[in-house]
Amino acid sequence: MSDNFGKPSSSAGIEWKNLLGSLVIVKVHEVIAAMKTVHGEGSAVRADVIVLDDKGADAKAGTEYIDTLIFPKVLQSQVKSQVGGMVLGRVGQGVAKPSQSAPWTFNEATEADAVVARAYLQEKSPTPF
Repeated sequence: MSDNFGKPSSSAGIEWKNLLGSLVIVKVHEVIAAMKTVHGEGSAVRADVIVLDDKGADAKAGTEYIDTLIFPKVLQSQVKSQVGGMVLGRVGQGVAKPSQSAPWTFNEATEADAVVARAYLQEKSPTPF
């Protein structure tokens, strides 16, 4: 007998430092303006993040962070306008301000990166995630 039960999500969050330099697709689900976190009140973007190459220190092509929360503020600002859509970029880091850590960023993808992403989506067709 077959059933339609899904498996529980195993996403424990993303360690962005391990994906530095990696090409990722971000499928944006929603912006959460206010939520309680271990660091107090904050915002987040709920999304699926798919790693497309092995460029990061601990990156594995095909790794899927399904229904995960994006907390870094710059990353949020780069994807929050794309609810219901996808963003393609490389995980990067900006320049640190005095007494602060360097912000995580999504750097613009190249046309070669877009070819890799299109191939991934074609393979996953008709439902990419």
